[in-house]
Amino acid sequence: MADFRLSDHAKVAMAERGIEMSWVERTLDAPERVEADPGDPSLLRAFGAIPERDGRILRVVYRPAGGAAFVVTAFFDRGARR
Repeated sequence: MADFRLSDHAKVAMAERGIEMSWVERTLDAPERVEADPGDPSLLRAFGAIPERDGRILRVVYRPAGGAAFVVTAFFDRGARR
């Protein structure tokens, strides 16, 4: 799923949190797990460990759109298990 767009919020959040575009792409392309968002059934959450950040878990929240994704936000999930 290398084809994705970022919401304005995602762009700002990624810049503020020091999240690189390549990490979001990697997480969407090969997530360790994907789950439905409990607050909005149209959204999915993809999780992936980021070695460059000591293996912290990146959560990418997105809306699937055909073969692409619309990324709503991305952040390091403190509660996610490695």
